[in-house]
Amino acid sequence: MIWTRKRGDSQTRARRRALLAQLSGPVRRFLATEVGGSALLLVAVVVALLWANSPWSDQYESLWATEASLSLGGADLTMDLGHWVSDGLMALFFFVIGLEVRYELSVGELREPRRVVLPIVGGVGGMLVPALLYLLVAPGGEAANGWAIVIGTDTAFMLGALAVVGPTFATQLRIFLLALTVIDDIVAVSVIGFVYSETVRMLPLLAMFVLCGVAVVLSRRGVWRAAPYVVAVLALWLATIQAGLHASIAGMLGGLLVPAHKPVREAVEKAARSFRAFRQSPMADVGMTARVGLQRAVSVNERLQTTLHPWSSYFIVPVFALANAGVDLRGGLLGEALTSPVTWAVIIGLVLGKPLGVGLGAVFGTRFGLGKLPQGVSVEHVFGGAALSGIGFTVSLLIVRLAFEDEAVRDQATVGVLLAAVLATALGWLVFHAAAVLRGQEHADLPRFLDRPVDPETDHIRGPHDAPLTLVEYGDFECPFCARSTGVARELRERFGDDLRYVFRHLPLPDVHPYAELGAHAAVAADRQGRFWEMHDLLFEHQDELQYEDVAGYAADLGLDVEQFLRDLDDESTSARIRVDVTSAEASGARGTPTFFIGERRHTGPYDAETLARELQESAADAP
Repeated sequence: MIWTRKRGDSQTRARRRALLAQLSGPVRRFLATEVGGSALLLVAVVVALLWANSPWSDQYESLWATEASLSLGGADLTMDLGHWVSDGLMALFFFVIGLEVRYELSVGELREPRRVVLPIVGGVGGMLVPALLYLLVAPGGEAANGWAIVIGTDTAFMLGALAVVGPTFATQLRIFLLALTVIDDIVAVSVIGFVYSETVRMLPLLAMFVLCGVAVVLSRRGVWRAAPYVVAVLALWLATIQAGLHASIAGMLGGLLVPAHKPVREAVEKAARSFRAFRQSPMADVGMTARVGLQRAVSVNERLQTTLHPWSSYFIVPVFALANAGVDLRGGLLGEALTSPVTWAVIIGLVLGKPLGVGLGAVFGTRFGLGKLPQGVSVEHVFGGAALSGIGFTVSLLIVRLAFEDEAVRDQATVGVLLAAVLATALGWLVFHAAAVLRGQEHADLPRFLDRPVDPETDHIRGPHDAPLTLVEYGDFECPFCARSTGVARELRERFGDDLRYVFRHLPLPDVHPYAELGAHAAVAADRQGRFWEMHDLLFEHQDELQYEDVAGYAADLGLDVEQFLRDLDDESTSARIRVDVTSAEASGARGTPTFFIGERRHTGPYDAETLARELQESAADAP
């Protein structure tokens, strides 16, 4: 048979309320990797252009035309290197995208329908308007086949450009744009898979459905090892190629079928116990048990992302750019491209169509109550980000390769994609610069400073009230991460002594923790009798036992006046005291627990003792 063809978390987050989590750990890693990879991608583009326009351009063409085969028994899979890149490596690229989409839809930033609506509206507008503009400008015939060139967005280039030309702090805008590119990617892969595929063969197509079912069964049965999913996805990739569909659809489907879930507390505790056992007895079998425990505590989706995302960003995408961006501009091609309707159809579709479609879609969606923009993101920011979404690079070049057989038309479209990337970046800079200068919109992020200064009269403070160092925590008594952070706070107090005051503010998340509000009420009621910190410690020690009779028992254990405690527990002034902290949390940019502030600045990233101690020391050095 011959196939021959010529791409966890460490914070509790609210689910349905306005108090949403700060950007999740996997998404932060995703964004950081994409931004870092964009520089290497740009280098690959420059190398490809220089190589294709050098005396060694023949070697460039012959390299990607070289055939390579995989053989197993009587089965051979033969493609030239160019197709190994677009059908093999790019399938892995879309597999990583599928993993990220599944994570975000299951437990990440897109798990709430109301947060997805506006990006969907903007994403649909950002595909329909560019496609219509392309068809209006492009001549008929083969040129019309390229309408899908302008619907995709290159996440790596877009985020890299945002880091350079966007607001200084743009976390919230990144969340919106990431949601937007998820919609783009799903539609673009569907178009590639079904519009630009060969004649579909029914038997391999049936095999695809069976293999998708296998992955679903693995997920339902809770299989946590990565190997069975990898084997199923590889088989799905082979079946997709044999079916005549583009391999990118196998990558996206495979990623979507790999389960994602939040770490289960029991699994995390079991892994911690196994690790402690290995530290005490560093033997091979104990180490293997600890390793298995750590793997089981993290979803297979996140483990595959951690392994494959650097390969996707730092190898696959740059290699794809190297293979597809090399256009020989000698012989008047650049002049021909600049007078070609195809080139301008691509440029107009990406550079004008994207900001119009995305920006107006978001504006109308907000106006008609379909959703609202993330806190800190303005309409001007959306138009600036929409302009950068006109950098279609990776997906656009892949569709150029699939849409046109005429080499001249293909080169003209490629020139259009490259020029659009430059012009879209310039337009994005212009919009962001105008927003900063004319409207004072220098940031597109959550608030970064404490909204309400620490007040010794009302705040819960451990340590001297006039200590030079301040650590503020917004916490939830039922949050397991907050329980662990209390040990961190204790270690910091021992380390800094009377130089540190530790402030605890309430941020109960009842949509995640049903007894969190009762715990906060109990702590405030105990504070009325001068025993806040004793109740604070008891609640965290028994955070699995926070029902009404439990907290009443804790009050008795502390020797409180239980009748007065129960009256204060239900008193409206107690609720008002907690609402003050919750309001302060939202105004200060706290979207999950625990959230720390070093002095008045919100801390992002790890909150282990060493990291927080270092930031406290830096804040002391920066103090006047």
